[in-house]
Amino acid sequence: MIVPVSILGGLVAAYKKDSWIDRLIVNTGLAFSAIPDFVAGVFLLAFLAVPFDFFKVQASAPPGSGPLIQIQHLLLPVIAVLMVYFGYIARITRAGTITALDSDYARTAFMRGLSTGRVFRKHIARNALQPTVAVLGTQLGYLFGGMVALEIVFGYQGVGNLIIRAVDRADYPVLRAGVLTVAIIYMLATLGADLLVAWMNPRARQTLGDN
Repeated sequence: MIVPVSILGGLVAAYKKDSWIDRLIVNTGLAFSAIPDFVAGVFLLAFLAVPFDFFKVQASAPPGSGPLIQIQHLLLPVIAVLMVYFGYIARITRAGTITALDSDYARTAFMRGLSTGRVFRKHIARNALQPTVAVLGTQLGYLFGGMVALEIVFGYQGVGNLIIRAVDRADYPVLRAGVLTVAIIYMLATLGADLLVAWMNPRARQTLGDN
C-alpha cells in the first residue's frame, strides 16, 4: 500500500507539473516528511484511535483473528509509515518522471501519435521508476529494523522491538540474530533492487555483463 500510493502520487505530480495538484502533493509530502514516525503515530492514536472505535491502538491483533481484523489493527501503523515515506518516494518518482517526459524518446513517441497511457507504459515508466526502485531497496531494511519507536508506540512485536528488548536483557544471542537478520534483509533488498534496475535498463545489464 505504501509504495503504490507514493509512486502514484509522484506520477500524478509529474504529469500535472506546476499545477495546484503538483504543489499540493509536493508540499504535503514535505510536511509529512518533517514529522518523525513516532510523532505521527502518537497523533494518529490521539485523533483517530481515541475518538473512533474502528481504529485500534494495538498493532497486533488477538490470536485467531481473521484477515479483516488484522488489517484493522495494522491500519494506523501503515498510515504512519505512509506519512513518513510518501514525500520522499513521491519526490523521487516525480523527478524521474519529469526527466523521462523531457527526453527525446518521449517527445518522439508523442509526435508519432501514441496515446499518453501507452507512452507511459512503453517508454516512461521503466525509465522514470529506476531511481525509485533503487531507493526502495535501501529503505526496505530500515522498515524491518529501524521502526523501533513506531513499534513501541503501537505495541507491535517487530524485529526492532525484539533487538531493543535483547539489549535491555543483555540477551546477546537474540541480539546477534536480530542484527544479522536485518543485515541479511538489507543486503537482499539492495541486491534485488539492483537486479530489477538492471532488468529495467538494458545499459545497466550490459555494464553488469562487462564486469
